[in-house]
Amino acid sequence: MTERADPDVGGLDELASLDGLFEHRVRLAICVLLSKHDAMSFSRLKKVLDETDGSIGTHLRKLENAGYLSIEKTFRARRPVTWYTLTPAGRARLMDHIANLTRLIDRAG
Repeated sequence: MTERADPDVGGLDELASLDGLFEHRVRLAICVLLSKHDAMSFSRLKKVLDETDGSIGTHLRKLENAGYLSIEKTFRARRPVTWYTLTPAGRARLMDHIANLTRLIDRAG
C-alpha cells in the first residue's frame, strides 16, 4: 500500500466571507428577487415564495434590521401595502455573497 500525503489545499477564505443572513433560502430568495425588481410588496413576496405571514415577516425584518432592505408603506384601494426595496448596502452584500459562492463552486468543479 502506498503512503498518501494530504493534498495541498489553499484556504477557503470564501467560506469566512459568506454572509450568514443569506444562509436561509428565503432570505437569499428575497434579496435575489429584489435585485431584479425595483420593489415588491409583502403579499407578492409571500405568494412567490409560498411562505406564511409569520415566516416571511420574520425574514424581512431580519434583512431590514441589517440594513439590506428599506420599506415604504402605501395604500391601494384604502388597504395598506408594504413595499420592500433592496438598499445599496444590501445589493453590495448580495453581490459579494454570490461572488464568494461562485468561487467555492468553481473549486469543486
